[in-house]
Amino acid sequence: MPAPFVSHVMEIEKGWIDYNGHLNMAYYNVLFDRCSDEALDLLGMGAAYVRDRKLTIYTAEVHVCYVQELHLEHRVTASFQLLDHDDKRLRVYQELLHVDGWLAATSEYLALHVDMTGPKVAPFPEDIMANLQAMGAAHAQLPMPERAGRSIGIRRKPT
Repeated sequence: MPAPFVSHVMEIEKGWIDYNGHLNMAYYNVLFDRCSDEALDLLGMGAAYVRDRKLTIYTAEVHVCYVQELHLEHRVTASFQLLDHDDKRLRVYQELLHVDGWLAATSEYLALHVDMTGPKVAPFPEDIMANLQAMGAAHAQLPMPERAGRSIGIRRKPT
């Protein structure tokens, strides 16, 4: 398992540029999601998983930090680091990097494994859990990202 998983190179689409002349905030999520789709496919939870086994992943919570603007001519990759998992959930940290190496954004999310026949949250099947454990072991060798676990708030100076 690659540690972390890194997506293919992705390009910014013209329709994603907003009136400020940079990538609209929503499309950072699209890029992160495309990377997640690639990583989930590697784990055996891609489109065929939904079609054939009626099981999937739903995002329960996500936190994006916008670090540096992206523009139309930019090309990026995204990483996928499995921080934690249990029998029904995944915690993932991602970074969106310009091909020149600078950080554009980070994302951290909690996802639920869902049985589409309910739909209801359900345990991962044994084969998928084995894949998650393999990725988890590989990713456990990586340092905990500094930006993981951040919360939103306004820090005030003591008066």
